[in-house]
Amino acid sequence: MPKMKSNSGAKKRVRYTGSGKLKREKAYRSHILTKKSPKRKRSLRKSGLVAKVDEKRVKRLIAS
Repeated sequence: MPKMKSNSGAKKRVRYTGSGKLKREKAYRSHILTKKSPKRKRSLRKSGLVAKVDEKRVKRLIAS
């Protein structure tokens, strides 16, 4: 059997933190920013963590 390939798109979007959690950037910050409030845009700048229920699935995607 050949080796499994990791998902290149997922690899570029997710990183591990020091404690082993998965860190990600938030969505909805690329365009149509005029209707979004400054407070909302400011909170979208910060990174978030992958939800606990999705961690197993994302780890499987980025494992190479």
